[in-house]
Amino acid sequence: MNASSSTLKIVAKTNILNGGPLPTVIAGPCSAETEAQMLQTALELKKDHRVSIFRAGIWKPRTRPGLFEGVGKVGLEWLTTVKQETGMLTAVEVANTQHVEEALQHGVDILWVGARTTVNPFSVQEIADALQGVDIPVLVKNPVNPDIQLWLGALERLNRAGITDLGLIHRGFSTPNNKPYRNHPKWQTIQEIRNLAPGIPLLCDPSHIAGRRDLLETVSQQALHLGVDGLMIETHINPDVALSDASQQVTPAGLDKLLTALDLETERVAQPEQLQDLRTLIDRLDSELLNVLFLRSDVSKRIGEYKRANGLDIYQANRWQQLLTDRLKTASETGLDEDFVRAIFDSIHSFSLGIQNELFAAEATNKAVVQK
Repeated sequence: MNASSSTLKIVAKTNILNGGPLPTVIAGPCSAETEAQMLQTALELKKDHRVSIFRAGIWKPRTRPGLFEGVGKVGLEWLTTVKQETGMLTAVEVANTQHVEEALQHGVDILWVGARTTVNPFSVQEIADALQGVDIPVLVKNPVNPDIQLWLGALERLNRAGITDLGLIHRGFSTPNNKPYRNHPKWQTIQEIRNLAPGIPLLCDPSHIAGRRDLLETVSQQALHLGVDGLMIETHINPDVALSDASQQVTPAGLDKLLTALDLETERVAQPEQLQDLRTLIDRLDSELLNVLFLRSDVSKRIGEYKRANGLDIYQANRWQQLLTDRLKTASETGLDEDFVRAIFDSIHSFSLGIQNELFAAEATNKAVVQK
């Protein structure tokens, strides 16, 4: 993902997007559903001093028609009520001229361009044209696909329209192997976009990366380790009945617990640039390594299912010896210590056999139950 140097000229108007002693936290429901849902969520979030901006999806771009696509303009009226009742700043996603005009008419404080829009330069240009002469912070999510040029291009289009209070949102990418995430984080992208657009605040959207509540803390802390300036976390008063993305939303109480568990100040102290770059590289490689191990475990399970269905032995001595010999040869050719590589693959092989043993044991148990 190579890109040329950015021509952006950023003039920060506020501290909203430019960090402080603690990262910015934007929270609120994936979708505005009812006025009561919006206000109840906001009033609970207002109790947490770490949350400074309330977000809500008014128009929801969905993969297929017929799903909940947002309440539309009436949701902006609810958002106005939230602002009046709580004093919190408000943020919404916009995807076309109409969205921009209606959001501005209702006094929305911050706009963001979503991943499905960033991928389309025509749509981004339409939004940029609608914002000519407007002084408002605009955040840009990375495109759905891992194309840093599109991300940078969206920033440049908005900047050329006169928007100087810009920010980025890292929300992960759709790739062939996203597991265990909804969207692969590709953490190295954070440093890449910072190199191309220095000085622009960068937030992380762990909700869309994780896709499920139990991964939110891990993803959020990783992002903070990489020095992001803030987090955007989807929060709903009753996420189990949410009309969109229920599994990745948390309650306000859940958000409070999550933020309390995080080290919000980690890695925000300036470090030597070279050391930080190397640490970023290590983080990227570790993430890729863990993802590969997860995928390998899944394949081992499928092999076990095949062996069980076809009456094959779990331990295939010839195959294991062939595999190990090949891996040690590759290790030698690449300069890796053979003992180190052998220890790694011994452990991997043992774990894979354990997975397959569990499958065989489960089948034996089921047969015993049936016979009784």
